[in-house]
Amino acid sequence: MKKIGLLLALMLMLPSWVMAERLKDIAGVAGVRSNQLIGYGLVVGLDGTGDQTTQSPFTTQSFNSMLKQFGITIPPGTRMQMKNVAAVMIQAELPPFAKPGQTLDITVSSVSNAKSLRGGTLLVSPLKGLDGNVYAVAQGSLVVGGFGAQGADGSRIQVNVQSVGRIPGGAMVERMVETSFAEGQPVIFNLHRADFTTANRVAKSINDLLGPDTARPIDAVSIMVDGPVNPAHRVDFISLLENLQVTPGDEAARVVINSRTGTIVVGQNVRVSPVAVTHGSLTVSVAESLTVSQPNAFGEGNTVVVPNSSIEITEETNPMFKFAPGATLEDIVRSVNTVGASPGDLMAILEALKQSGALKAELVVI
Repeated sequence: MKKIGLLLALMLMLPSWVMAERLKDIAGVAGVRSNQLIGYGLVVGLDGTGDQTTQSPFTTQSFNSMLKQFGITIPPGTRMQMKNVAAVMIQAELPPFAKPGQTLDITVSSVSNAKSLRGGTLLVSPLKGLDGNVYAVAQGSLVVGGFGAQGADGSRIQVNVQSVGRIPGGAMVERMVETSFAEGQPVIFNLHRADFTTANRVAKSINDLLGPDTARPIDAVSIMVDGPVNPAHRVDFISLLENLQVTPGDEAARVVINSRTGTIVVGQNVRVSPVAVTHGSLTVSVAESLTVSQPNAFGEGNTVVVPNSSIEITEETNPMFKFAPGATLEDIVRSVNTVGASPGDLMAILEALKQSGALKAELVVI
């Protein structure tokens, strides 16, 4: 109860107006984007925590293929137990305008049954894009945040995940990704969140700075701006625009509920039409006790144990509260805190308000 009151009370402290934001914080330039890279490789040098090759034959196959590249052939039928080798997948993000020779941070994850990648070294591995081309090459020593220990009696303790590690600067870019930025096309800004009001305000702010009809909103996301053809001038042009201050439009009224954690976020523009709400709970308590029944001194019979049940029903009485026309977030918070609702009860109240049509907001459950 106190946590809900504190969460909603903190929200009331937020200003009701929207602050101006830099254009670079609310939008990006079309065509200037990152690209995902993925690769497969082997981690060696593990302290007996690698793959159990009897259950992951592709680790042995990958290791044999690597040895063949160095002119080493394993005799057929040889059973190899390489507990210091693990097959891994490699992930990286290639930022826009990355040039050959620059380095990338990579994430290395076990794909088989390796217990830990701590102390391992990733062998040289190509990183490919979705088009199948190699854009970077990865290699290096892993940094693993987790650790674990195991006793002789089989007991073990583990902190965090030991089968995933990172290599800062572990990949080197080998190929650039071509973009249309240097081409003499209009510059298009794409908003991170679609909003017609924000798109219109961005276009108006650019036109006030550069002149009429320089920028034109295409839809709720994109704003087209006429820019210079010379690539060097385009850099100056984008630098000027991305630092332009723009006031975003107000967000739509929305209530977000996380049913797993009990977190509830109520937007500032949420309103409630006239409605009355009551909240109560019915508690049923059942207590079991045992009573010993014995015959009298001159009677016949056996001593027996007789169960005795006690049932008590209590109902908590909470007041009904009423929302006046155009009730604000502050009214909702005060009323909910007065009732004393738990996170689960508050979710039920909000859902009931939405179903009744009294909650003038979108209800989002995540």
